[in-house]
Amino acid sequence: MSKLMKSIDERTRLAGANRLEILLFSLGKDKNTNRSEVYGINVFKVREVMRVPDITHAPDVPDAVEGMVSLRGSMIPVINLAKFCAIEPETPPEILIITEYNKFTQAVLVHSVESILRLEWTQVKVPPPMMANRMGGLITAVTELSDERIVMILDVEKVLADTGDFGNDPSIYDGIEPLETDATIMFADDSVVARKQIETCMDKIGIKHISSKNGKEAWIQLDELAKRAKRNDKKVTDYIAAVLTDVEMPEMDGYVLTKKIKNDPRFEGLPVIMHSSLSADANKSIGHAVGADHYVPKFDPTELVTVFRPIIEKWEEEQAAQSDVDSSAA
Repeated sequence: MSKLMKSIDERTRLAGANRLEILLFSLGKDKNTNRSEVYGINVFKVREVMRVPDITHAPDVPDAVEGMVSLRGSMIPVINLAKFCAIEPETPPEILIITEYNKFTQAVLVHSVESILRLEWTQVKVPPPMMANRMGGLITAVTELSDERIVMILDVEKVLADTGDFGNDPSIYDGIEPLETDATIMFADDSVVARKQIETCMDKIGIKHISSKNGKEAWIQLDELAKRAKRNDKKVTDYIAAVLTDVEMPEMDGYVLTKKIKNDPRFEGLPVIMHSSLSADANKSIGHAVGADHYVPKFDPTELVTVFRPIIEKWEEEQAAQSDVDSSAA
């Protein structure tokens, strides 16, 4: 797995060019289907790949949580992905993938690791509805290999939400004061779990919202909004106060979406907030390099509100000023 040790700079350049690397792995041959499917995870989220060490089993945990392992002094939870996906492999898992998600570290058990695939986000597609709805949206994207096998990219947020308290604890909204505003935020995220969390957060703080499932869909919506604004002799910012975007999304990632928004004069003055589980400084640097106004790690509603508040206040001031101008002209 020497490729995993490539410099962070090279991976960063890939991400900024709408390209990524996916670690391909198997969960073993399923006894029920007699098939061994291919799954993938963004290499940016992989810290280490190793043989399965001794696992300390713990009582009263979700079925898919095997227990924990000690890694260089840190206790890390272990999730059995085959169990989570309701797969009954013929042989036990042999590999442990250590992943980092929004500064949290966890390990996933897999049967074997195949290779690292480099591709463009345009090659990563939204799965068909029947597949996308499987297990509540577990499969967030798909791509095809040269040998015609289909790679299923799993929604890490879904796995963490269903095996732990990620984003599920209602106390994370404690102390958040609602914003009394007519402002609307557009957001894009390919994870059904993340979209639900964002919608809940927006509803809690009283912000209207428009959602999209990936960067391409968001861009289509923005383009239509720009055309509408032109027809009505208005600005896009008269309709939405900001765009909140995930980074990893099929067909068009958040970096490219942000760059397109910032390079298009129709969206002048429209703030873009990147909202991602890729919380390393390198990812934040790319975000700011393509023009993002803010980079917020998932999922912290307090931090989101801290970023939203001045944006909303500025939007309201601009709307009030425009209203005064319109009144004077009348």
